[in-house]
Amino acid sequence: MNITSDQIKALREKTGISVMQCKKALEEAEGDEAKAMIILKKKGAEQAAKKADREFGAGIVEAYIHSNGLVGSIIELASETDFVSNNAEFKTLAKDIAMQVTATAPEFLRQSDIDETTAQKAKELFTKEIVDKPAEMQEKILQGKMDSYFKDQVLLNQDFIKNPEVTIQTMLDTAMQKFGERIEIIRFKRFEIGK
Repeated sequence: MNITSDQIKALREKTGISVMQCKKALEEAEGDEAKAMIILKKKGAEQAAKKADREFGAGIVEAYIHSNGLVGSIIELASETDFVSNNAEFKTLAKDIAMQVTATAPEFLRQSDIDETTAQKAKELFTKEIVDKPAEMQEKILQGKMDSYFKDQVLLNQDFIKNPEVTIQTMLDTAMQKFGERIEIIRFKRFEIGK
C-alpha cells in the first residue's frame, strides 16, 4: 500500500512522533490510522522497557498552582540529558503532570508504592460490599473494585484529565519514544490550603 505524506503528517501531528516512525507504523497498519496509533503505543512501551536501566542526568522541577491559589503541586520529572529536559515539549509534559496532580490528588506514584496496610484496609472494605454476590464471582468483583479504587490513587495509572483516552504512564512512554530517552516522574507533592 502506498502511504501518502498527508497520512504521515496527520499521524505525526496527533502523536508528535518522528516522521519515519509514523511512516513505518502506517505501512505496518496498511494505511489504517487507528491501527497505526496502536502500533506506535505498543512500540513506545517496548522502547520504554528497553531504556529502564539507563541513568538520569537531567530533568526539571515544575509547579502548577490552580487559579484560585488554594491548591497546587510540584513534580520532579527526570530525563537522561539536558538536551531533552530543556525542550519546550518536555516542559509542557511536566506542567501537564503537575496539573494532573493538583486536580486529582493521587496518593501514590506507582502501583508498587501501595503499602500492605493500605491494600489490606481497602480489601476489607470492599469484601464487606460483596458478601451478597455469588461466591464464584466474589474474587473477580473484589479485584475489579480494588483495581478501580487504586487506579484513581496511583498517578501513573490515572487517565489524563485533558485526554481520558491516555494514562499518565502512556504519556511518559510516548515522550520516551519521541525523545529517544528514558523519562520518569521521580516524585511529586500536592499542597492545599488547610490540609
